Amino acid sequence: MSVTTRPGPATAIGPSTLRSVLGRFCTGVAVITAQGEGGPLGFACQSVTSLSLAPPFVSFCPAKTSTSWPSMRRSGAVGINVLAADQRELCGRFAVSGGDKFDGARWWAGGNGAPALGGVIARIEASIEAEHDAGDHTIVIARVTGLDAPRGAGPLLFYRGGYGGFAAETKESR
Repeated sequence: MSVTTRPGPATAIGPSTLRSVLGRFCTGVAVITAQGEGGPLGFACQSVTSLSLAPPFVSFCPAKTSTSWPSMRRSGAVGINVLAADQRELCGRFAVSGGDKFDGARWWAGGNGAPALGGVIARIEASIEAEHDAGDHTIVIARVTGLDAPRGAGPLLFYRGGYGGFAAETKESR
């Protein structure tokens, strides 16, 4: 049996405890892309959420330390590229700061101008509607302007600090 305690008013919840507990929530992994003034930009993101069906909104949360996001936001249009389980290397490329993340990657300009990555299981094109301050991240709300699900492979998943795939057979793969 597990005993749960609640922190009192003076007890702080530290980043390592928060990361450890919330790391038990499995998430998909996406690469957020945009066309910047100097070329294509992007970052790996595991905080993509369907927000509203009508109107069609999604949200994602770039870190305030992101060096890409300030230039990306100025474009007004983003691509959300949902990675397949076999795209761990691509994820790693976009999870670090600096360098040409697009070097060697298959991509093209999507319908809204944001880079569309090859081999992904889904693509969402969206326009930035609003941003909200949220601690060390920013919550971005974006209106969906285009959708594509080009591949029926399983998703790349992030769980407890590591990457994996979805082993169960999906309806789409039958």
